[in-house]
Amino acid sequence: MDFIQRLSLYISIAAFAFLVIGLFKPWVMVWWEDVQNRRKVIRIYGTIAIISGLTHLILKWLD
Repeated sequence: MDFIQRLSLYISIAAFAFLVIGLFKPWVMVWWEDVQNRRKVIRIYGTIAIISGLTHLILKWLD
């Protein structure tokens, strides 16, 4: 359980860092898409950061 909790924390930190990078240079973070814009960066990495952050908080609360 501790491994999953730490993993979700690290994923949320990485997704937040990628979100910040993607806000300045969206083509770096969504290079596989045809159109790279900030909305896609926020949608992809923001969703990952929120879900993994909530997973971390829920697991921390259950522990």
